[in-house]
Amino acid sequence: MPEQMQPYLFGLLIWDVLKNHLIIKSFLHCKVMLSRSQFPRPEVSHSMRFRTVIVLLLVLLGGTSLWAGLGSDKTMYVGGTVPSLKEGVQGKSSTGDDKVFSFTYKGGILKVPYDRVNDLEYGQKAGRRLGVAIAVTPLALFSKKRKHFLTLGYQDENDKQQAAVFELGKDVVRVTLASLEARTGRKIEYQDEEARKSGKGN
Repeated sequence: MPEQMQPYLFGLLIWDVLKNHLIIKSFLHCKVMLSRSQFPRPEVSHSMRFRTVIVLLLVLLGGTSLWAGLGSDKTMYVGGTVPSLKEGVQGKSSTGDDKVFSFTYKGGILKVPYDRVNDLEYGQKAGRRLGVAIAVTPLALFSKKRKHFLTLGYQDENDKQQAAVFELGKDVVRVTLASLEARTGRKIEYQDEEARKSGKGN
């Protein structure tokens, strides 16, 4: 081989080695970067997992009557602050007594004197004006239908603020709301025009 060709071939060899080295180094760098924080994997906290499990258990085990639908002449206790009532229980409400509103369900009866009622609200949001923590069954939130609820605010025998949230069957909603206004002397606060039409049976 001519001597003048040796430096040229040596240069090509060095370039080939450097080129391969750079490609490998670049590949390794990309691999490391992908495994680090540039593309972080979503992390779910233990508290979030716990909340998800609780909600799923409530959906599967609590208030299954919501999946079956509410009878046209029935009333459902959706939630509230009444400790003796379980969210999702169905029964029958009555304004026939001129002293108390009653909700009769399997295992008991809730009675609310009209002169103890201090708030009547009807709409898709439960008890937004009362300022008390109201527990509502999650199944009510998952419904595809735009449901409206009656929030009945009252003071118990210990003068403590209470709230009961009901879903009213289509055959009893109009008469129940009208009777409550007449018996309590209070106007129902409709949250919007859609709630007003629903409460009038439209």
